[in-house]
Amino acid sequence: MTDTKTEKNNKIPNHIAVIPDGNRRWAHKRGLPTLEGHRKGALNFEKLLDTANELGVKTVTGWFFSTENWGRSDEENKYLFNLARELTKRYRTKVLKEKIRFIHVGRKDRIPQDVAESTANLEEETKDFKGFTAIVAMDYGGHDEILRAIAKMLKDVQDGKISAEDVLKEVGKYQGKYPYYLIRDYLDTKELKHPYPDLVIRTSGEKRTSGFMLWQAAYAEYYFAPECFPDFGPDLLKKAVADFGKRERRFGGDSEK
Repeated sequence: MTDTKTEKNNKIPNHIAVIPDGNRRWAHKRGLPTLEGHRKGALNFEKLLDTANELGVKTVTGWFFSTENWGRSDEENKYLFNLARELTKRYRTKVLKEKIRFIHVGRKDRIPQDVAESTANLEEETKDFKGFTAIVAMDYGGHDEILRAIAKMLKDVQDGKISAEDVLKEVGKYQGKYPYYLIRDYLDTKELKHPYPDLVIRTSGEKRTSGFMLWQAAYAEYYFAPECFPDFGPDLLKKAVADFGKRERRFGGDSEK
């Protein structure tokens, strides 16, 4: 077992984003229905939230359903949204008791209306909690988020809330460590204290980002784990955090040290 709190020179990421890949492969390898892999993955995510919170991580984002996942079978997607209904009820008790802030990022106009309403209600109920934040990315895609942000900016220009000059001033800004950009206020993560993931974890051995949090993760550290997500338990999360703590982050400039 890796004890990240005793690792020399260890740093804990403020925000961990997880691409929970391999649920279906996990089920297939065990001769189980595909849907059982999703269920196991969802239950594992709760364990990882608890572990991250214990380690001192401030925010965890899990990619539950991508904009591209609509291309899967109707049966699988129906099951996933039923799972979302079940987990929203399950997590509601947990987040209220433990004062965890809950946020949904992604599109809200295409998921089932009752799912959108229940997640919105949970966001409202937990909006004043200042501690740990759990984010579910559902019907989320990095390209889609940026396009929606641009559309909202253009509408605000049309409505006179901001000017075209405000937008043009963004071009050519100093590219330092997480500088303020106007577009940040139009992204799904605009209300977060820690909108930029320090560490992005992808499971199942795949080594690609799939467009996850394109803007926010520009300077994230990546950790690619060979295990399928249902097997990526608390000890492996601690291992990933320990690995992060040994890395030197320069953000294109000098070392943080």
